[in-house]
Amino acid sequence: MITELTRTRIRAIDALRGLTILVMVFVNQLAGVTGVPAWARHMPAGADAMSFVDVVFPAFLFIVGMSIPFAFEQRLARGDDGAALQRHVLGRTLGLVVLGLFMVNAEEGFNPAFMPLPIAAWSLAFYACAWLVWGVYGAAAPGGRNLWRSVGVLGLLALADAWHGGPDGRGWMTHQWWGILGLIGWSYLIAASAYLACRGRVAGLLAATAGCVAFFALGQALRDAPWPGLADLLAERAMVCETSLTLLGCVTSLLFFGRPQGGPSRARRFGRAALLLAGLVVAGAALRPAYGISKIWGTPTWCLYSAAICIVLFAALHWWVDLRGRSAWVRLVEPAAANPLVAYLIPFVIEALLDLLHLELPPALAQGASGVAFCVAYALAVLGATALIGRRVRLQL
Repeated sequence: MITELTRTRIRAIDALRGLTILVMVFVNQLAGVTGVPAWARHMPAGADAMSFVDVVFPAFLFIVGMSIPFAFEQRLARGDDGAALQRHVLGRTLGLVVLGLFMVNAEEGFNPAFMPLPIAAWSLAFYACAWLVWGVYGAAAPGGRNLWRSVGVLGLLALADAWHGGPDGRGWMTHQWWGILGLIGWSYLIAASAYLACRGRVAGLLAATAGCVAFFALGQALRDAPWPGLADLLAERAMVCETSLTLLGCVTSLLFFGRPQGGPSRARRFGRAALLLAGLVVAGAALRPAYGISKIWGTPTWCLYSAAICIVLFAALHWWVDLRGRSAWVRLVEPAAANPLVAYLIPFVIEALLDLLHLELPPALAQGASGVAFCVAYALAVLGATALIGRRVRLQL
């Protein structure tokens, strides 16, 4: 029996998801702006430090984890069993990994001299196929069902065949670093499977979290292993370590909302979350001398500190939005919360269009205060576009 959760909608989760997507769009655009302070950029790999930018991706992984218990409970209420849940997890993982694979290969590795169309056109065709395969149109009918979905799949296969890389054009797409969506997909697979295996028990999820950290440590210790198969597996140590954020998101949901009938009081739930927070800070500090803080390397301390920050942010939002009833403002970020994949992909579509049309933004929008102001306006525009698109269609994996 998987742990029962409260059936009341938790608006703070929507708020944190929407804010995370909004900030993610902002910082992605900010990466191309010169003249901004160091704390507004990703810290270098060896800096042993982290900025607020380095917490954005972890926050999304954390939110993915927080949503897993609620999503599974809804599916169980509809009659799904464990096997159906695992099939759903595998299907969703496949979709995210495929999207990530195409996106990273649209950025680098291709050889334009051997491709039948410009990479910008190839990218736009990919996004169109993604809409056909995973789009949901109207109230219930899934877009691409039957004919349209088949067309989208065939389109993806044709685009994969049209991609050529390497100096002689014989190279094919590789996972490179999996891309953001691919990393989310693998983290979701591991965390959701662990959740099913331990039946939503906090102790089991914490043990899986420790296992992710231990895998990173093993991979670091054996990074020069002479065995190719093992070396390839251990090379994914950062990705596995990042899964700890998704697992800790699951744990946070269980601590705050598990066992609604006869469970701990509200004060004890906040107290347990505070204990988890303290444990993460202590564990992160203990691991820091060995591995440092690095978003680029995906170190355990970066993961644990980021999870601690996410717990603080969620607890504050839960108190303010759900317990104090200050939820009116959440409607402003609801489009991104309800349709996060659309909000994430819109900037990539715009970038491909600009590239295809050989258009560039004015230099003033890529430097200093004017560049930062443009990034804020751009993120808000993406939020508005997501709201408009969401009236007709959404992407659902």
